[in-house]
Amino acid sequence: MKLQIPVASLLLPFFCNAQYNDSLHYYVGLNANGNINKTATSEAYVLSNSIRGGIRRKKLSANIHGSWLYGKQQEKLTNNDVVTTIDGNVYRPGKKYYYWGLGNYTSNYSLKINSQYQGGAGMAYSFIDTKKSYVNLSDGVLYEYSDIIVADTQNTYSTYRNSLRLSFKFEIVKTVTISSMSFYQQSLTDNSDYILKSNTTLAIKMLKWVSLTTSYTYNKFNRTGRETALFNYGLKVEHYF
Repeated sequence: MKLQIPVASLLLPFFCNAQYNDSLHYYVGLNANGNINKTATSEAYVLSNSIRGGIRRKKLSANIHGSWLYGKQQEKLTNNDVVTTIDGNVYRPGKKYYYWGLGNYTSNYSLKINSQYQGGAGMAYSFIDTKKSYVNLSDGVLYEYSDIIVADTQNTYSTYRNSLRLSFKFEIVKTVTISSMSFYQQSLTDNSDYILKSNTTLAIKMLKWVSLTTSYTYNKFNRTGRETALFNYGLKVEHYF
């Protein structure tokens, strides 16, 4: 496992939970964070940028997100990871369940993924859904096409995956919240082919749109035998209108 600990100057976590209400329908966020460590004998840095936007109506919502993580150590590339996601939800007023669909592109040097395309749909159920907290479980089927490196050999393949997601958010006190989103994506044709993704964030609100955050992200792609862990802390800036 490779552990990276960048000090963030401005941080917007990948999994951001929008606080929409009857008068707030749009969301936008932008972040840039990184770490540079230079001594007389070594040099290392990790830089990350991302942008996210969203729109929410009574029965529909849509989101778009893009991120890029780039890093080097001793002039050797350690990260060049790009993720772009478009997703949408269809709600049923008064019901605890809703329908979702998404399209996702991933290129991850750390996990030896040259390119990966995913698209699919499913259903989600909210066990708790209030202004201060929620617990949500979703499941669905994704089609995936991947170009990856296995044992230093390029390999292309396609598969269908069951995508199980658990997400939650709790307001511990008025200014402190903890949130998490985790995925388990199992191939429907190969038990040894699975993907694990998890992101957990602790946020302390400092101003109306600014929070001090600490987040931990874990990824594992079993087909390439690679996993990564990333610990971030810094600032989250978000605006709803």
